[in-house]
Amino acid sequence: MAAAGPSVFLLMVNGQVESAQFPEYDDLYCKYCFVYGQDWAPTAGLEEGISQITSKSQDVRRALVWNFPIDVTFKSTNPYGWPQIVLSVYGPDVFGNDVVRGYGAVHVPFSPGRHKRTVPMFVPESTSKLQKFTSWFMGRRPEYTDPKVVAQGEGREVTRVRSQGFVTLLFNVVTKDMRKLGYDTGPPDTQGASGPSPQQGLPP
Repeated sequence: MAAAGPSVFLLMVNGQVESAQFPEYDDLYCKYCFVYGQDWAPTAGLEEGISQITSKSQDVRRALVWNFPIDVTFKSTNPYGWPQIVLSVYGPDVFGNDVVRGYGAVHVPFSPGRHKRTVPMFVPESTSKLQKFTSWFMGRRPEYTDPKVVAQGEGREVTRVRSQGFVTLLFNVVTKDMRKLGYDTGPPDTQGASGPSPQQGLPP
């Protein structure tokens, strides 16, 4: 009797929340969490984390470098609800309170391999001058009670936001059994004829 084929596929993601550019701010830390559909379940690793506080580098880039690791494995029966990573960056205001400096979200890359993503960040804005003054006076900026709302569509159109900063992520993505279930995720062999030549694939 032939062995039954796989009923689920695996998505393995590791990498890091590498760095950020927030020209106006310093001494920031980053939280991340994954948002995914009902058919997805984490099987290993961590689906959320919080980095150390970092200060701007002293070189020309003035980057905030975290190099904070990401490592998680998901299983699923279909690609609907493909995982997104939600980022929230926090830092001190003039009163020393931790306030949000940016939210952002990006899908985990669909194709296996190494990927770099730069995520534009934004902050919610007060809708009136009175709210703006009150939030400044009380030292409380508008923020989401649940950052996962960033990855969802419902209600986002009524939120007033302002762009602010960028976060760079590195992903190493491996999938297992997707092709056996009929999903095409790219060339079957990244070192084969359809991928880069061995010379291109080698590190410099």
